[in-house]
Amino acid sequence: MFKVYKKLINYAPEKKYYILFTIIFSMSSAILQVSAFYFIYLFLEKLVLTHDMLTAKYYAFKIAGLFILAGLLYFFSLILSHIFAFRLETNLRKYGIDGLTKASFKFFDVNSSGKIRKFIDDNASQTHMAVAHLIPDSSGAFCMPILIIAVGFFISIRVGIILLLLSLLSGLSMKLMIGEKKFLKIYQTSLENLSEETVEYVRGMQIIKIFGVDVRNFKALNESIKNYAKYALDYSLSCKKPYVSFQVIFLSIMSVLIPIVAAAKILYNEPQILSLELIMIIILSGAIFLQITKVMYISMYIFQADDAISKLENLYKSMQEDSLTFGTETEFESHNIKFENVSFGYNEEKLIFEKLNFELEEGKSYALVGPSGSGKSTIAKLISGFYNVNDGQIKLGNKNITDYSKEALISEISFVFQDSKLFKKSIYENVLIAKKDATREEVLNAMKLAGCDSILEKFDERENTLIGSKGVYLSGGEKQRIAIARAILKDSKIVIFDEASASIDADSEYELQKAFSNLMKNKTVIMIAHRLTTIKNVDEILVLENGKIIERGTDKQLMQKDTLYKHLQDTYKLANEWRVTNEGIS
Repeated sequence: MFKVYKKLINYAPEKKYYILFTIIFSMSSAILQVSAFYFIYLFLEKLVLTHDMLTAKYYAFKIAGLFILAGLLYFFSLILSHIFAFRLETNLRKYGIDGLTKASFKFFDVNSSGKIRKFIDDNASQTHMAVAHLIPDSSGAFCMPILIIAVGFFISIRVGIILLLLSLLSGLSMKLMIGEKKFLKIYQTSLENLSEETVEYVRGMQIIKIFGVDVRNFKALNESIKNYAKYALDYSLSCKKPYVSFQVIFLSIMSVLIPIVAAAKILYNEPQILSLELIMIIILSGAIFLQITKVMYISMYIFQADDAISKLENLYKSMQEDSLTFGTETEFESHNIKFENVSFGYNEEKLIFEKLNFELEEGKSYALVGPSGSGKSTIAKLISGFYNVNDGQIKLGNKNITDYSKEALISEISFVFQDSKLFKKSIYENVLIAKKDATREEVLNAMKLAGCDSILEKFDERENTLIGSKGVYLSGGEKQRIAIARAILKDSKIVIFDEASASIDADSEYELQKAFSNLMKNKTVIMIAHRLTTIKNVDEILVLENGKIIERGTDKQLMQKDTLYKHLQDTYKLANEWRVTNEGIS
């Protein structure tokens, strides 16, 4: 347990003293409560045995004061533990965000953003109960039964022995209720699987409604529901007998003691003392019962916190895996691109490329073409430094890509994605992101070259128009032109288009092609396009299949032979000529 708390405190060191004061206040509260129980005994003794009402009244006020002070101290301990717990959750989420900003692109390819966010939120929240409630509860609960037993022995040996036996029996019951950690792990995993599959089910709700399917058609979700139900029931049944025994031990103690007392001679010799002892047994056993109940689930909460921290640490570690290591080089001799025996795969079991070799000359335009999954986008991302290769080298300007600094690569390479993202800022600020020290004239010129004038003319505030929340929303083609304006302003020597016009209508594509031509001047350009009409004028086309370059040449050269490229062009042309008529597709 202490190992887990030490690990938790490491994530919020600035608030670690809050935990120390939480423990001090909680234990002080326990001492004051036990002191109040002792004075209850003295109060009853004066009231029942000596009939000293004045002293009894004094003890009554003292008891009330001790309980009030104990309650205040416990309240303060809860406040401090909650402050620490919320700071811990916040810091864990911050660590997650910091990790995401530094994570490799490979990490995002194998983990969806929604799943990562939910994973971080859920596991950060799992630590709350172990800190906010368990620390103050367990601090007092561990020392309070010992103090209560001591008070019991002070009252009489009989009371002390009974309280000691009750504590031992309840401790045994608790141990049986805790269960094995292995079982808790299985139970926790089944709950997580249920949560994940439910999210997927909800995301697919549109398909569910369209096709009229139900949960039985989702095998993974159906299995996760059954598994969770099974393990939840098994866990409950495993705790049933120990928990009932625990309840019986405390709630039926008097039904056991009274017949024993009735048969003993002491009932006739000292009835008042015996009555007082029975009353104190009821009060003190109730206090022990309450303290043990507070920490009844200590093992589960500690396990959850430890499991959550371990998962988050593993997640943070996996974020950094396969990230590109950067060097110190800032100058490029040229902007030639060369792959030397490059092998790469998103997992070790299956490689996308194996010993891939090719070279691209600076100042020329290239197109990567091939079936889906052939490795086009992966090549583009490897050139950009998004991934670390498994083997081989990628050279830019005759130097390994890992020799350059991160800033140098960012400066020299521009990447225009298929679905460019804009921020909730003005159009001007969205373009300025590419080069923060650019003048206003440079930004406006980049917009003009990207064909953004027609966009600005639609709005009264032109480039100062706010995008997004409480602002305007742009079409896909308009977003792409703003993204191209960014790239023009950045003026990188290597420009990569990854399906940049895949989902754009014909009118927008015309505007985009003009923007592309302005961006491509004097640059090394790599284009990936589903619309094969957009790549006919590039200097060279590289055709990929199964991670290999099988054809290379100009559009004219490749169309003169029986090539895969010619087949793709013919298929694309045929698809564009499809029409839906009354007789069907023609």
